[in-house]
Amino acid sequence: MAGKAANGSRKRNVEGFLLRLSATWAARAGFAGIGRPLFYLGAILALTVAGGCGGRRPIVNRGPTQPVSTPAETEEEAKRSTSVEPQPKPATPAPARKSKAADIPAATPNSIYTEEGNASWYGAPFHGRKASNGETYDMNKMTAAHRTLPFNSMVRVTNLNNGKSTTVRITDRGPFVDNRIIDLSKAAAQEIESIGPGVVPVRIEVLSGPDPFSGYFTVQVGAFKDKGNADRLKERLSVAYAPIYIQQVNLDEGNFYRVRVGRVSGEQDAQKLGETLRAKEGFSPMILRLDDGNGGESTP
Repeated sequence: MAGKAANGSRKRNVEGFLLRLSATWAARAGFAGIGRPLFYLGAILALTVAGGCGGRRPIVNRGPTQPVSTPAETEEEAKRSTSVEPQPKPATPAPARKSKAADIPAATPNSIYTEEGNASWYGAPFHGRKASNGETYDMNKMTAAHRTLPFNSMVRVTNLNNGKSTTVRITDRGPFVDNRIIDLSKAAAQEIESIGPGVVPVRIEVLSGPDPFSGYFTVQVGAFKDKGNADRLKERLSVAYAPIYIQQVNLDEGNFYRVRVGRVSGEQDAQKLGETLRAKEGFSPMILRLDDGNGGESTP
């Protein structure tokens, strides 16, 4: 139950922050008439503004755009149901301990994909649920969620506070929180000693798996408790963008409606669309891989 308590305390509603953000966004997006309690429940943006959840911006090193070999065997593992729309409380990453630089292993030379940012973890609330790849999430297996890396990618995760590392298999999509780049299973978090802090700075490196840059991607711009709000945002954006999808997801807190823009070939073009939505519409966009044929968990 310790994992459940720790995870629950870090992965539920950001109350005061979201109320202020909701009010500002509502006036700007044409939802000013929605009452404060309803908007709090009904117009929770899945995309918090930069700095809202830990302060470390992701850094991505995109290596050669060529696939790496898929391992002949992967662990029999499983993982989590699609993320939490009610925004987590902002967990503060543990301060980096004073240590020698030699404590932190160097990144793998010529890695096809290296990324630095914050890692969180999830446990009991999602244990036994269906993950985005169709498997059942087992918090005691070495797995993780990432927004864009292909399923079955094998990834080394290094805690930049203490140099400890572990290897996980990508089986799910998330985290749906800005400034976090990967969600680890409880077992993986234990390996790098991130259970207590909840959120820690990490480096992730793809060791093997499909090409991380090819495939189709979309941009998530919001998530709502009230489908009417999602419909209104879709209608407003449809004037300038297409296609626009609304994806319904079932969570403990009820149904949520994710608004996603585009079906873009290639991760770099998806990033460009995201930057356009940021600059012109004021969103804090999330780039997501589209995983056709996985039961719709990550498909708009």
